[in-house]
Formats: sequence, structure tokens, C-alpha cells
Amino acid sequence: MKSLFSTFFIVLNIFALGQGISPADYVNPLMGTQSKPSLSNGNTYPAIGLPWGMNLWTPQTGKMGDGWAYTYDADKIKGFKQTHQPSPWMNDYGAFAIMPGVGKLKFKEEERASWFSHKAENAKPYSYSVYLADINVTTELTPTERAAFFKFDFPKTDSAYVVIDALNKGSYIKILPKERKILGYTTKYSRGKYNNFKNYFVIQFDKDFDLTTTWKDSVFVKNQLEITSDHAGAIVGFKLRNKESVYARTASSFISFEQAELNLKREIGGRNFEQVKTDAKNIWNKTLGRIEVKGGTDQQMRTFYSSLYRTLFFPQKLYEIDADNKVKHWSPYNGKILDGKMFAGTGFWDTFRALYPFLNLVYPSINVEMQEGLANSFKEGGFLPEWSSPGYSDIMIGNNSASVVADAYIKGLRGYDVETLWQAVKHGANNEGPIDAVGRRGVEYYNTLGYVPYDVKINENTARTLEYAYDDFAIYQLGKALGKPASEIDIYKKRASNYKNVFDPETGLMRGKNKDGKFQSPFNPFKWGDAFTEGNSWHYTWSVFQDIDGLSKLMGGKKKFEAKLDEVFALPPVFDDSYYGSVIHEIREMQIMNMGQYAHGNQPIQHMIYLYNYAGAPYKTQYWTRHVMDKLYYATPDGYCGDEDNGQTSAWYVFSALGFYPVTSATDQYVLGAPLFKEAVIHLENGKNIEIKAPANSADNLYVKSLNVNLRSYSKNWLSHKELMNGAVLEFQMDNKPNKERGSQEKDFPYSMSKE
Repeated sequence: MKSLFSTFFIVLNIFALGQGISPADYVNPLMGTQSKPSLSNGNTYPAIGLPWGMNLWTPQTGKMGDGWAYTYDADKIKGFKQTHQPSPWMNDYGAFAIMPGVGKLKFKEEERASWFSHKAENAKPYSYSVYLADINVTTELTPTERAAFFKFDFPKTDSAYVVIDALNKGSYIKILPKERKILGYTTKYSRGKYNNFKNYFVIQFDKDFDLTTTWKDSVFVKNQLEITSDHAGAIVGFKLRNKESVYARTASSFISFEQAELNLKREIGGRNFEQVKTDAKNIWNKTLGRIEVKGGTDQQMRTFYSSLYRTLFFPQKLYEIDADNKVKHWSPYNGKILDGKMFAGTGFWDTFRALYPFLNLVYPSINVEMQEGLANSFKEGGFLPEWSSPGYSDIMIGNNSASVVADAYIKGLRGYDVETLWQAVKHGANNEGPIDAVGRRGVEYYNTLGYVPYDVKINENTARTLEYAYDDFAIYQLGKALGKPASEIDIYKKRASNYKNVFDPETGLMRGKNKDGKFQSPFNPFKWGDAFTEGNSWHYTWSVFQDIDGLSKLMGGKKKFEAKLDEVFALPPVFDDSYYGSVIHEIREMQIMNMGQYAHGNQPIQHMIYLYNYAGAPYKTQYWTRHVMDKLYYATPDGYCGDEDNGQTSAWYVFSALGFYPVTSATDQYVLGAPLFKEAVIHLENGKNIEIKAPANSADNLYVKSLNVNLRSYSKNWLSHKELMNGAVLEFQMDNKPNKERGSQEKDFPYSMSKE
């Protein structure tokens, strides 16, 4: 009953603060969709689903198998696709598509495609509708976690039909006319190798079929209502005496047809379309309404909630509830149907930085489930995934699952098998995996030399060294929190200082080092890739999350450290792309933003702005965070400055708009910036609130003159997670000129390992 009342008051406050506009209606799901392989403005698609739901839905403008499923500049829609795609670079798995038609039967995606206009398109988190001009049909869909409801508004015609496309790479379709039903499965996926992989689906129509036919590959199949093929599909038709709607309810399962039917019955059942849509909207408003903001421009409100929406999808639930109400999942790690929770669709290289810390603060209960899923992945596959899509994917570097596991426990999450996760992070830290991106590639070099050498044919070696060192810190922190003996954990504390081994005192930057201990030469700090990952030395030099004070000392002290930070913005946006052989989109995005070597469009440098707090110049953090929020984020199709990446780039914005950021996951601290809004309230799951007040906030008043925390003057450049979880009132006095004294003393600086 308490949760019902709290939900009621949250929704009541939402409408009061938003002048009648609910959080879900501030969201623009098209933010970031005006993208292409050569230039990302987000590389997103309109994801229509529920928070962390097993399935999402999106209109499909791209070709089957193309990761750019929906792009804003496209003219035609080819279908409405159930998707599990984390990003276009990862592509999709378990997808199938539905598309209405009128007149001559057309099932090939180019032939069935229809012109559309954004002027006749309405995208919300909880529904999507569009007018398909070539067939004079408006299609609308609304989701649940594992199901969706379609509404096709047909004209009066005797030749209305719906195409079901189970896609290629192995699919099955069966029409059951008496039951007005279609069954099917797809086995298509993009990365990894899986056993027993099928996405089973059921589609239930509300009208009798006047026409039924199947097709495979590029031809119709006569008199056969069941097809197994590389590429299978079906068409069912209707004779409509009047302009009317045809409804289709669909659900899927990674377990069985029976489970798909159960998911449909349980999640939609006898509810009508509007009821499902209303319930979906209410769920979004409740979830988004955990954070209320007030006192910004309309565009800032829309950008905030659109960014918040993007933090609430991945990883997706890969588990289902069986007929006995037991939690079950198909395992991407061994192909079996097993008990317990499982999630898929996230890359920790991106999301350990801010997305998972954000969940630990605002939505901890879902991350408890995710931690259970991680424990199961280790039990079933022998390693933690670093990129799950849906299982082990051989992309990116690092062993950042350690950070994700450690931060959750240190931030107080409980109720899962943390001892299994402790064994998992130690195993990952000391072993190479079955693929390069699992465990630690180059682990023997790292553990013996203290770095991964440049000249042993291990790519992105210096970036690996820096990330492994931070991950060792996270393991050490977790071990301390678990009460593990020094004999077990001190090795990780020692290795956490390995970042020093690749710091070049001559240039003051991180640099590749050969096996013989000499730095690689020649050295170009503007060279992307090579020793680094999707960045250059100017980006990766700051990846010492655990010991910024130690990095500062290597650079010659606070003033030189601050000057080095300044240099990032002062340098021209030059680059060396010779490692890649062409200008990759991340390079282009840095170049055109005109912020020097600051490349916010990719993850490695996103925390760097907050490092002024460790140099006694927090006012520079305040200036640059506001500059980035104002310049690089908009609730528009070109609204990001690079890949959004599973909620990470959005989580940076949400945290920064609230006024603080988790520079060092696996500690208790958030580093201060400055809030964007005059008021914000975070409704914590424990019933407490964090109130953030900055009544003088404005475009000019972007600097923090002073801060009171719980009515007491507060000079520190950081906030404690534990204290925030007890409820807090943060009162910022804002000004149009910087206060260069506040936060300038060493006693006010955030945590660094070497000062412990």
C-alpha cells in the first residue's frame, strides 16, 4: 500500500512540476536517430518498450541485417521490428518484423516499403504510430515487457493484409487459420556462437483470415501453411467492408512456443489496446518520475527526460516466468534452459563509468537482478561477459565487469550471490578468456611486467594497462568490503598502481611501452587507436579513475595538472588516423565539435571535465559541464555528439544536470559539478529524497558560489553516496562569476587511492 501511495504522490508532483506535461511526454525517442556509419549523432533508434523489458520495437527503415535499423533521414518504412539491438555496431539478435499492406501481395522488404513523413509520425516511449502513405494505413503499436499490441487502421478494402517476416539465417512460420494465429521463430543473430538459440513468437489477430499464404526466400509457397527455411514468412489477409482497425497481439520467448503463449496471456490477456497503452504510459511516468526537475527551459526538460529514457533499456531482461511462476532463462552461455535471472545487451567498457552507478543510486533493485544475472553468467560460461549481445561478444577491451560488480556492492546492494561474483572477478583478472574481449588479454605480461607491452602484437595495449589497473582497484575495494584477508587482496592494490608504468614523464602523457621497458617511438599523442582504444593519448591519459592525485603528482603537481587539463581544450582538434587507415566516426565527431582534443562523443574522456576538482579549480568543472550540456545535447534527431552507447552518454548528462558525477566507481563518492535546473528531486527507493535547490540558476549564473548540505555550509568537492541515501537537501548558491576559493584546498578534494 505504501508503494501505491508514493507512486500516486510522485505522479501528482510530476504534473505539478511539468505544467501538466508528464515525463513520458517530454521524451523524444527520435533523439539521436539522425545518424550514419560515418557520423553518429547518437546512433539510436526509437525504442518502444518498457524499462529493461525483454523486447523493444522499432520502425525499420534499413535493410534486413543492417544495424542502422531506423535512420531519421530515411523516406520509407519496411516493417515494424521486434529488436534487442544494443547499438548499430553490435547489430541485432532474435528479430522479426510485421508490416501491413493493401492490394497486390508484396512481401520482399523493398517492395512492401511505404513512404512516410515525420509530420505524420508520433513516437513516445510507450507507443509509436505512423501513417504509411503508399497503402493509406496508420499503424500503431504499444508494448509490454515481452509482448506488444498492434493496431492497423485500414481503409475499406477487400485486399488488406499483414506480412510477417521471420528474417533470414534460419526461420520458421506456421499459420493456424482457425485460431487466427501465427507461430514462428527466428534464429538470426549477429555476434558470438550460440546453441539452441531461437526467438519463438506468437501473433494473435482479432479477425478471421480471408487469405493465407506462406513464402520462403524470394518466392510464394502454395498450399503450405508451415515453412522452415533460411528465410520464412507468412501473409494473412482480410476483407474489410468498412474503414476499420485490425488488431494483432504478439509475444515472444527464448524458451518455447508455450512460453511465448504464456507471456502473451499474462502480459496482455483480455485487455484492449488503449488499456495496454495507458498502462505502458503509467509505467514510464512512474519510472521517469523517480527524478523530478523544475526551473529549466522547455528544451532542457525535454533533453533531460529523453536522456533519462535512454538510461532505462539496457541490459534487457532475458528471463521469463514459467507456468509455475518460476524464473527461467535460456542461457546464451551454454544453450540450456535454466533457473534464475539473466540479462543481455550491454558493454561494460561504456557503461561502468556512469550508467551502472546511476542505477545504483536511483534504481538499485533492478541492478540487484542484474547482479544475479551476472552470477549466473559466470556459473554457466566460466567468465563474466564484458559485452553481452546476448552472450560473449568479442569487441572492446578491459575487464570492467569488476567495476560493475564492485560498485553495486559498495553502494549497498544486497540479496544476490556476491561470493560467486567475487570468485568471478578474481578469475577474470587472472586469466585470458575464450575470446579476446573476455577475461584479460595479455594478462601474463600485465601480471609480471606491470603493463601490457606495445610490441607483443596485443592491440590497444596501453589502454588495456590503464583499465586493468583501475579494475584491480575495484577488485581490491570489493575484497575490502567483503572482509577478505590482505593475503588475498593486497596484490590487487599493488596492481592498481600499474598506471604509473605507462606514464611518460617526458611528454606528461600515457604512452606505449615495449617489452624491454623502453617507450615506443616515434610517439604521436594525436594518434588514434594503436596503443589506445577509439581515442588517443590525450583522451586516455586521464583514465586513472582510482588515483587522480597520483596522476597529478606524476605531472608535476596541481598547477601543472590543471594546465594539462586546460591544454585538452586549447589544442586544435588535429588527429592521426593512420592506425585505422581512414577517419573513423569518433574522430570526425571530435573534430567538428570544435572543443580541441575533448572528444565527448566517446567514453574514455567523459569524466575528464570533473578532474579540475582534484586540482583545486572546481569552477572550471562548472564551466565546462554547463558548456557541454548546452552545446552537445538536444532532444532532437541530431541530439548527441557521438554514440549514445547503452545509456552511458545519457547517464553523463543526467548526472551532470543534477550537479555531480561518479568519477571513481567502486568508491562512496560523487564529484561535484553544478546543477542545471533550479530544482530537482530524486525519489530514492528507500523512501528518502535528495532535494537539489539552485534558485538563482540561469544561463549566466552557472558557477557555484557556495553550497549548503542539510543546512550546513559544505566546502568539499564531493558528495557521499551513503549520506545521500539517508536523504539530503543540497542548496546551491549560484553566481555569474566563479568563486575561485571554494573547493581550492586539498582537504576538500575527492578520493584518490594514493592518499588513502
